Amino acid sequence: MSDFSGNSSSRFHPSFFFLVGIPGLEAAHLWLSIPLCLIYVGTVLGNCTILLVIWAEESLHEPMYFFLCMLAGVDLAGSTSVVPKMLCLFWFGSHEIPFEGCLLQMFFIHALSIVESAILVAMSFDRYVAICQPLRYTTVLTNPVIVKMGSLAVVRGAVLTSPFSILASRLPYCRMNVVPHTYCEHMGIVRLACGSTVINNLYGLTVALLVVGLDLLFIGVSYTKILLTVLRLPSQEAQAKAFSTCGSHLCVIVLAYTPALFSFLTHRFGHHVAPYIHILIGNFYILVPPFCNPIVYGIKTKLIRDKVVSLLSRKKDIS
Repeated sequence: MSDFSGNSSSRFHPSFFFLVGIPGLEAAHLWLSIPLCLIYVGTVLGNCTILLVIWAEESLHEPMYFFLCMLAGVDLAGSTSVVPKMLCLFWFGSHEIPFEGCLLQMFFIHALSIVESAILVAMSFDRYVAICQPLRYTTVLTNPVIVKMGSLAVVRGAVLTSPFSILASRLPYCRMNVVPHTYCEHMGIVRLACGSTVINNLYGLTVALLVVGLDLLFIGVSYTKILLTVLRLPSQEAQAKAFSTCGSHLCVIVLAYTPALFSFLTHRFGHHVAPYIHILIGNFYILVPPFCNPIVYGIKTKLIRDKVVSLLSRKKDIS
């Protein structure tokens, strides 16, 4: 399936891309849409609950919970940029996506991933200050500082991701516009080009290694210092309390980076992996962390858990 327009410079751009879905599992699209829809509904409800509870309860207006609000907002935006189109594909056979719409979706997917990584770094810094320098906590993490950190995360994501879409838009696609994926992902689109993609590949690899490498390094240094500080605490009760405040954040870090690394490695080096495995891992990376993050924080953070229970009990009393 193709629909192309050319110009005098012989660069051919399709007017739309054709999203295949999950190659090899086309017959199961309708069944796969059921857990996909449930996960998306759970993601929206869970993250909106986190935002509502933190907004409504003044006792939660602290840096840790402000960063959690940012994470919830990014998770909502990331899921919404992908899942509705994916459901239309599975339910109604809506395979086509405009060329510009595909590049825009690509931008949001990668930009929001980078923003989320920066927020996880900010959350690790928050835990470092809270545990290692508690007396300076309120003076270091002021509201203006938190706003600047959030703004810097967004700007970094936008600046690093914009070249993906710009470079991809300048490639000649000749007569190929079929994307063997459920959404527009950078490497999946670049592979369709019939010209040289060396710059695209090098830039994509550089951004991935720098973002993940530097962010994980900062998180690792923060938690190493936290561990050393906690182990010096006089009582086991104090140590357990300190570890519990970091437990939810560590779970979210594992959820965020593990599928992302698997997706990256299978795209770069898994040339003999079945195509549907690539797609399923990519979907797992997009869908599961936003769904699990509110559950992790809801279960492991006592204040949030108590506030959610309190709000639910109020609704029951009113009814």
